[in-house]
Amino acid sequence: MLKKIVICQKTGKSILEMNIKRKTSYYLTVFLMLFLWSACENKNQISSEIFQQITTDFATPNDSNTIWCYWYWINDDISKEGITKDLEAMKKAGIGGALIGNINPAHKDGKVPMLSEDWWSQMVHAVNEGKRVGVDIGVFNCPGWSQSGGPWVDYTKAMRYLTYSETKISGGKPLSIKLPQPAKEFQDTHTFAFKSSDIEEKSTQFIPSKVSANWSDVDVTILTDGNKEDDTSFEPKKGEALEISFQLSEPITARSITIIPSRAFKCNMTLTAMVNGEEKIVKEFHFDRFRITPNVASIKTGDFGTILPDTKAQQFKLKCTNFRTKKKGFGFAEINISEAPVLDKYIEKQLGKMNSTPGIKWDSYIFGKQEEFKDKSLLVNPDGVIDLSKKRDENGMLNWDAPAGNWTIMRMGMTPTGTKNAPAAPQGIGYEIDKMNSELAQYHFDNFIGELLKRVPEESKSAFKYVVADSYEQGSQNWTDGYEVKFKEKYGYDPVPFLPVLSGRIVGSVELSERFLWDLRRSIADDVAYEYVGGLRKASNKHNLKVWLENYGHWGFPGEFMMYGGQSDLISGEFWNEGTLGNIECKASSSTSHTYGKPITSAEAFTSSRRAYLRHPAMLKKRGDWSLTEGINHFVLHLYIQQPDDNRKPGMNAWFGTEFNRHNTWFSQADTYFDYLRRCQHLLQQGKYVADVCYYIGEDAPVMTGVRQPEIPKGYSYDYINAEVIMNRVSVKDGRFVLPDGMSYKVMVLPPFSTMRPDLLKKIEELVQQGGTILGPKPEKSPSLQNFPASDEEVKNIANKLWGGNYVEDKMTLQYGKGKVMDGYELPEVFESLNLTKDVDVPEDTPVLWIHRNMPGMDIYFITNQSDATINLSPVFRVDTKMKPQLWDAISGEIRALPDYEVTETGIKVSIKMEAAQSWFVVFTEDESNANVQPAYTSNFPEYKKLNTIETPFKVDFVNKDIAPEKPVVFDKLIDWRNSDDEQIKYYSGTAIYKTSFNLDKRPENEDIYINLGKLSAMAKVKLNGKYMGGVWMAPYRLNISDAIKQGKNELEIEVVNLWRNQLIKDKQRPEDEKYTWIVTDKITAESTVQSSGLLGPVVIETIK
Repeated sequence: MLKKIVICQKTGKSILEMNIKRKTSYYLTVFLMLFLWSACENKNQISSEIFQQITTDFATPNDSNTIWCYWYWINDDISKEGITKDLEAMKKAGIGGALIGNINPAHKDGKVPMLSEDWWSQMVHAVNEGKRVGVDIGVFNCPGWSQSGGPWVDYTKAMRYLTYSETKISGGKPLSIKLPQPAKEFQDTHTFAFKSSDIEEKSTQFIPSKVSANWSDVDVTILTDGNKEDDTSFEPKKGEALEISFQLSEPITARSITIIPSRAFKCNMTLTAMVNGEEKIVKEFHFDRFRITPNVASIKTGDFGTILPDTKAQQFKLKCTNFRTKKKGFGFAEINISEAPVLDKYIEKQLGKMNSTPGIKWDSYIFGKQEEFKDKSLLVNPDGVIDLSKKRDENGMLNWDAPAGNWTIMRMGMTPTGTKNAPAAPQGIGYEIDKMNSELAQYHFDNFIGELLKRVPEESKSAFKYVVADSYEQGSQNWTDGYEVKFKEKYGYDPVPFLPVLSGRIVGSVELSERFLWDLRRSIADDVAYEYVGGLRKASNKHNLKVWLENYGHWGFPGEFMMYGGQSDLISGEFWNEGTLGNIECKASSSTSHTYGKPITSAEAFTSSRRAYLRHPAMLKKRGDWSLTEGINHFVLHLYIQQPDDNRKPGMNAWFGTEFNRHNTWFSQADTYFDYLRRCQHLLQQGKYVADVCYYIGEDAPVMTGVRQPEIPKGYSYDYINAEVIMNRVSVKDGRFVLPDGMSYKVMVLPPFSTMRPDLLKKIEELVQQGGTILGPKPEKSPSLQNFPASDEEVKNIANKLWGGNYVEDKMTLQYGKGKVMDGYELPEVFESLNLTKDVDVPEDTPVLWIHRNMPGMDIYFITNQSDATINLSPVFRVDTKMKPQLWDAISGEIRALPDYEVTETGIKVSIKMEAAQSWFVVFTEDESNANVQPAYTSNFPEYKKLNTIETPFKVDFVNKDIAPEKPVVFDKLIDWRNSDDEQIKYYSGTAIYKTSFNLDKRPENEDIYINLGKLSAMAKVKLNGKYMGGVWMAPYRLNISDAIKQGKNELEIEVVNLWRNQLIKDKQRPEDEKYTWIVTDKITAESTVQSSGLLGPVVIETIK
C-alpha cells in the first residue's frame, strides 16, 4: 500500500494519509487522523509528528511502501510450487505487488494449457498465496500483454472500421440489384447514393494506357486493372531508381495519384510529366506503407492518396528510390493517376493507416493544409447524398426507384480491423474488443477477469487488487454500433452525408471534409478514453478492483494520452534501460497523474532487449534516477518471470526484460537495491510536484505527447495539460493556474496550432481575466464542423480581444483583466517579466537532472549525476531562506544536516559533491532538532581517511558446489575471478563468501567508521563480528560499520554475487549432456566476453577527516 501526504483543505497544511491495514483498530485510525489534522494550525511548518514519520520510513522502508513487478508466466510453463516460491522470494526482497501476464511468445500450448481448469487453478493459487504471503496480485485483463481481447470476442463485438462496396448505376427507373458485400465478416450500417462524377473515369485505370518499367520483375500489367488485391513483388536494384512510365491514349489534367502496395515498404517518390515536350516534376513525396499489419493498418491495402497540382499531360513517370522494408519483397497492386481530386492522405485521416513506429512525435497526426477547389463539380454535394439504408434488405438486395442520372451507390458497414490480443497461446487468442462501447468492455471483463473472480475464494479476494492494461498497441477503429446517433448528439449534425469522404472523395469542400474527419478522430479518442478505459474501470470497481493503465501506446494509438489515462484509477509510464523508449512516455504519464489528481505515477521499469544475464543494479542506476526526475514515483519491475521449478537454472527467460527473479545470482541481494528505490518512492510521494509551466497539448487526436515550443529553459519544470482539465479543473489563484488537488503553474503555453474550439477559448479568456499568464499564438478558427461557421466567428471575436495588443518585432504583450497574454517570446523573457527565478540554478553544462516536491514546511529536491565522473556543484535552490538544508541518502537511509550553505537573493546555495551516477535528496526544513537527522560534519562532503588496509588472506567459499571447487580457496591477494587459472573459478556464477580477520590497533572515539570494499562485481553484503552491516550494489562500495567494529581482532565476512553470464559462456563449450544451465533464449557463444567477478578491493577501513 502506498503512503502519501495530502493537503488540509482549510489551511493548506500537509497531513499524513495512510492505507491502514485491515487489522488496525478503527478508533486508532480516527485518533491518528484527528491528531494529525490538529497540526494544520500553522500552514508554513511541518509538524514534528509528520516529519518523524517521514524520516523513520525513509531510514527503514515500511511494508506499505513496496515496489511491484510484472510477473510473466511464459509459454504456460508454470507450477503451483514455483508460484509459491516466487511470491515468497518477492516478499523477502521488498516486492509488494505482482502483476500477472500470461505471455506466450512460442504461440503454442505449454505444460498448463491456457484457459484450462488446471490453468485457472494456478491463477487462483497465485491469489491465495498472495493473500497468505502479503503480496498484492494484479492480472493483465486478457491473455498476452496487449490489449483486451480473447476467443470470446466474435466479429460483431470486435474493433471495427467502416468499409464499403461501390456500384455504379444509371437512374430514371426502378432498380432491384444485389449490392456486393464488402467483406466476409460484415455488418451493414448505411447504404447511400450520390451523383457520379464523370471525371473519375479520366484516369489511368479507365483510359487505355501503356505502362512500362525499367525493372523486368515489376509486373506492370496489373497496375491499372482496378484490383487492389493483386499480389506482386520485385527486388530493388542497387544504385538504380525504379521508373514506371504511363503513356495514356489521351491527355488528362492530373489532380491526384493513388498508390496501393502489395507488400509493406516505403520509399521516396517523384512524379514527373511531359509538358510541352519537357519533363517536369509534378510532385515529390514520401510513400509510407512500411507496416501494414492490422494494428497500424486496419485498412490493410489502404490507398496512399495524395493531391497533385493540376498538370495536363499524356505521359507520366513515377520514380522510386531509397526503398526500405522489414520483410522480404516489395510490390505494387495498383497505381492510379486521375483527374478526380482526393482528400490528401484520406486513409490516414480516417485512422485506417497509423504511425508505423513506436517512436511518435507531437505532430505525427498533424496534417498539412490542402487548397480548396473552385470547381464544385469535382466534389460530392452533401445535400445530394441519399440515404437508402431502409431500401436494402439484410442480404444486400436494394430496391430503389432511382432518379434520372448516373449514381454511385455505396454499401457501407463494419468489418473487424483484424487486431487480436498477443502474444498468447492459440486458445487464448481472439479479436480485440470494441474500444468505443462500454457495454462490450464489461462483456470482455466478465469473460476473463470475471471468470477468475468466480473461482477465487471470498477470503482471498482482498489480495486481488488490480486489472492491468499495458501500453496500447492495437491500432484504431473508426465506428461502433449505432454510432451515427451518438455522433449527432455530440456534434449536432448528421455524419452520414459526409461518409463518402472515407473513399477519398471530397464532400462539400476540403474544409468541410477535413472538419468532419477531425470530429471523427476526436470522437474516437474521447470514446477510447471514456467507453474503453472508463468502461473497464467501472467493471473493475464493482469488484473492488482498480485499473492500472499505461496511458500511451505504440504501433497505432488512437487516443489522447491524457484523457485516456485520466479515466483510469492508476497510471503508469514505461522506460527501457537502454535506448530512448520512455523518453516521452514517463512525462506523458506523470503529467496526466498531476493534472488529474492522482498522487502516484508508476513506471514499467528497466525494460530491455536481449543481452541475457548481463544487467545488474549498478547498470540500472542512471536510467532509474532519470525516470524519477520525469515524475515517476513508483517502480514496477520489468521483469519477474515465473520459475516453475528449481531444476532449470537460470530458468525461464525471454528476449525482453531485466532478470528480476529468484533464480538470478544477485536476486538474494536485490533487497538492498530495492530499498534504494523504495526510499526514493517514499520521498517523491510526499507533497506535490513543483512545476512552473503547463504546456497545453491541443485538441487534435490522436496524440501521445505534447509539444514544447518554446522549449523550457534549464532550471524550471513543467507538465503537459489537456483541454478537459483546463475546462473542468483549472482556476486561477494568486496569479497561478491551480488544480483542486494543489498542483499549480505560473505560465500556460499554447501549442503552435491555429485552431481551438470556442468553449475552450472562452475558458482560457476567463482564466486570463482572473490573473493567469498565457504564452502562445492566436487561434484563428475552430477545427470542428460543430456549429460551423458560427463557431469560427466566436473564436475570432474572443481571440481578437485576447491578442489585441501591438506586435513589435513579432512580440506582443497584452494586460487582460488581472492576467496577461504574451506571444512571440522565449520563456526566459516571460519568466523575467514575472520575476520567476530558476528553481534549481546550475551551469547549463552540468550533467545533473532534478525534481522538486513541496509540502508546507518541507521542500524535497532529488538530484542525480547522469555522468560517469565525479562532479562538484553549488546549486541555488528556490526555497524560503529561513529553511536549512539536509542531505538524505537513499542508498544508506542516512540523514544529516548540511553546514555549508549560503542565502542568496533567489534562494539557498548549497555545495554538493557527487560521484559517478550518484544521487542525493537535498531536503529543506526549518527544524534541525529532529532525532532522525544526524548533526552536520565540519563540511558538506568531508574527505575519508584510511585507518587500515586489510591485507590478510581471504578464505573464499564458492557456495554452488555443482560448478565450484569443493573446498574453500585461499586468496592471498584479491583477484578478478575471470583471471583465475582454475576454470571452475573463472566461469563460476553465483555466491561466494569471503572470510578474513584483521586487527584495529586503536578505535577512534566519537567518529563514524566505514569499510570501503574498493572494486567488486556485482554486489556484496557484509557482516562484521557476526553483525550484518548492509549491502552494496554501486560504487563507492562503502558501509558504516561503527556499530560493529572493535579495537583489536575483528572477523569479517563478505558475501559476493556475480552474474550468470560466465557459467552460460562455459556451457557453450560443453557437450549437450554436460550442460549445467538452461534458458529459453540467448545469443551467447563460447567466445562471449567473460565478465568481471568477485571482490577486487582494496578493502580499507576509513573514517571522516
